[in-house]
Amino acid sequence: MMEWLLVVLAYLAGSVSSAIIVCKMMGLADPRENGSGNPGATNVMRIGGKKAAAITLAGDALKGLLPVLIAKALEVDSPVLSAVAFAAFIGHLYPIFFGFKGGKGVATSFGVTLGVAWLLGAAVSGTWFLVYKIGKISSLSALVAAALTPFYTWLIVRDPYLTATFTLISAILLWRHKSNIQRLLAGQES
Repeated sequence: MMEWLLVVLAYLAGSVSSAIIVCKMMGLADPRENGSGNPGATNVMRIGGKKAAAITLAGDALKGLLPVLIAKALEVDSPVLSAVAFAAFIGHLYPIFFGFKGGKGVATSFGVTLGVAWLLGAAVSGTWFLVYKIGKISSLSALVAAALTPFYTWLIVRDPYLTATFTLISAILLWRHKSNIQRLLAGQES
């Protein structure tokens, strides 16, 4: 019973929209109605600058990180840890508090990877930074990091449940970025 409560609480944590809260607290426009319309750190940067984006990024990562760390502290088994990780991620994408319309999940998925294993989080973020340094395109960096996350998970954690979970998370991240992929292929992504 406690395991399912952890999964529900992880989803609820994921459902807290850092972008909307940060924009409201800083007197900025609602990110769902401005810029790209996506309640995530990249759109918050367009609307309110680097400080607002950094706070949003940290909030989105923490809501993935904390539920996983709590589950690990309670020494749940791998299937439950995988469910907690997935629930926090899905909460960000489909938040109950905001009409089930959330962000794309990059920062929250990073927080989840960091919670599972710091080396996994370092590999994913290192990939993002390396690709960004070369290409200067945030969405491309996120796509490459997401595509490599299942491989990193198997290499570092060697857990079939977590590898399957991160394979699903990565597939969803790629799907959520389909418009970015189309713009990248057309050479139109900023």
